[in-house]
Amino acid sequence: MQRAARVPPQSLEAEQATLGAMLLERTAIEKACELLRPEDFYREAHKLIFQAASDLADRNEPVDLTTLAAELESRGQLEQAGGRPYLASLLDAVPTAAHVEYYARIIEEKAILRRLIGAGTEIVEECFGEVESAEEVVDRAEAAVLSVAQRRSTRYFTPIRPLLDEAMDRIDYLHYHQRDATGLTTGLKSLDEITTGLQKSDLIIVAARPSMGKTSLCVNIAVHVAMHEKVPVAVFSLEMSKEQLALRIIQSEARIDSRRLRSGHLSEEQWRRMTEGINRVWDAPIFIDDTPGISAMEMRGKARRLKAEQNGLGLVVVDYLQLMRWHGRVENRNQEISEIARSLKNLARELEVPVMALSQLSRAVERREDKRPILSDLRESGSIEAEADLVMMLYRPSYYKYEKAGEEPEEQEEGGE
Repeated sequence: MQRAARVPPQSLEAEQATLGAMLLERTAIEKACELLRPEDFYREAHKLIFQAASDLADRNEPVDLTTLAAELESRGQLEQAGGRPYLASLLDAVPTAAHVEYYARIIEEKAILRRLIGAGTEIVEECFGEVESAEEVVDRAEAAVLSVAQRRSTRYFTPIRPLLDEAMDRIDYLHYHQRDATGLTTGLKSLDEITTGLQKSDLIIVAARPSMGKTSLCVNIAVHVAMHEKVPVAVFSLEMSKEQLALRIIQSEARIDSRRLRSGHLSEEQWRRMTEGINRVWDAPIFIDDTPGISAMEMRGKARRLKAEQNGLGLVVVDYLQLMRWHGRVENRNQEISEIARSLKNLARELEVPVMALSQLSRAVERREDKRPILSDLRESGSIEAEADLVMMLYRPSYYKYEKAGEEPEEQEEGGE
């Protein structure tokens, strides 16, 4: 038994009412154009009528039955749009233009449902075809659904008054609760004084050459934020496994040489410190994902899900940016890194959390007499510095002192990297 063909979600009545309202009042055109695009209409004739009316309004020309019919006729689309009798009937579909936004919202909702059906159909067809990698299909599926969600989340102007009220309340609170940081504290007083903490929606780049301690720094900050700010922290570890990162956290908390931890050669005192360190972070809301070569889209989906599951998210840490993948088409590696950096900035804005991404520096640092890094040293920089709200670069003079002497930099017995 064959299932009857189902009509996609649509409301021809709402479409006719919206177009009729646009013919009644100029303000209705402006309101409708804020919410809708021609492709949001289900009936082809309505797409043509909406586009023609919008174009007339853009040219600051009158929009009525006569001008609209003339515009459609000049495009050779009058008959496709139903002809003059159909245009006249649109005025009968609505008595007033007062409810145009309500009608437009109905059209928007139906269009979203149709896009979801389209995305779902494409995913189903792809799954039935020859699939090279299920992971890539999942990524494209997430991207397809996310593009529908982004189309829906249109932002509008916000009056200045509530923004000023909010800013005043914040300043008032800070005035009576004096502290170095207005954002998340890092556990490093001098850093908090310089940065005023990790701010919501900021992309923070921590850059250094290998073995400078950038992973240790970010691990320490992540643990501090989770334990002292008491907010969930997401750590995407692309370089280390989750087991290695857990060992790094224990090393930092217990202040024990990592070589001793790896070998198990611990004194009684070190064993006590290790146990105390583990107990301190046992209940810390730190969540680690060690997917190698994770894509920007997959990372975004996982971070969004974690925020929903934990009813909030305080910080996202990425170690490190150059190991991420970009599934879109790019011309070169610089463009790929630029797209990844932009996606991390968008993630920070969307989730309203600081995103701290580690980044490698180019070898140009090593070829200079002065080894202190500068912005142009960002490896495959693209637009990393342009997307970042804050760039921190690590420099250890002691590292180059050992290198000059032909020795390996020593790992501190009680401090780690």
